[in-house]
Amino acid sequence: MEKHRDNNKPKNSFPLLAGRKPVQEALEQGVTIEKIFLLRTATGPEINQIKQLARNSNIPISQVPVEKLDYMTKVQHQGIIAWTSLLQYTDLQAGISFVVEKGEVPLFLLLDGITDVRNVGAIARSALCCGAQGIILPTSHAASLTEEAVKTSAGALRKILLCRTPSVQQAMDVLRLNGIQILGTQMKGSVPVYECDLTIPSVIVMGAEDTGISKDVLKRADQLIRIPMVGSFDSLNVSVAAGMILYEAVRQRLLSI
Repeated sequence: MEKHRDNNKPKNSFPLLAGRKPVQEALEQGVTIEKIFLLRTATGPEINQIKQLARNSNIPISQVPVEKLDYMTKVQHQGIIAWTSLLQYTDLQAGISFVVEKGEVPLFLLLDGITDVRNVGAIARSALCCGAQGIILPTSHAASLTEEAVKTSAGALRKILLCRTPSVQQAMDVLRLNGIQILGTQMKGSVPVYECDLTIPSVIVMGAEDTGISKDVLKRADQLIRIPMVGSFDSLNVSVAAGMILYEAVRQRLLSI
């Protein structure tokens, strides 16, 4: 008889680490962690150490009730579960330095609140094809990069720099210190994308699927760019919009050679 499958179980392909010591040791050994789930009431020196190690590596921590942890595993979890990552991440400054040292002009995407893994995968695919070197992923309000994201990207997520940062604000601080112009995308942006100089070091900020870019980006962006559209229907999927802007970037850069 075929075994019954519980279709209500969470579908993810992350190998799990359960328990305080296994998670702490993995962090200390530099194992790439996608996300940590921590019991809301968990305390103690090991928990404090895990939190500090996670902060040092820009690993998101989600505080959850015990029912969530019990649902994820039958193993004794001691109030903590970690998802090991399918991908490798790098520090944003290290990623920028790597690109510059290769003699390339930085072109990055900053994903501001994008939570659909399929959109992230599609954006990565377009980014790699259009010569962008990296994608910046804030740890808050962001999608976990599952096997579905990797599949949607056609493997691009394994070939492009993935820079994880604590927040959009901190990412913008690092980018500005490196002389990289910050381009916010908005349907009512003041500058058509074809009038923006994309041949210089640039980061394109793509906003959440429903709300767009955050207020901080609106205030601090060097320019707010838009994709000109005809007719009254003015809504594009975020991954499609990213692809159109990236194509303009590669067009300009090829013409400038």
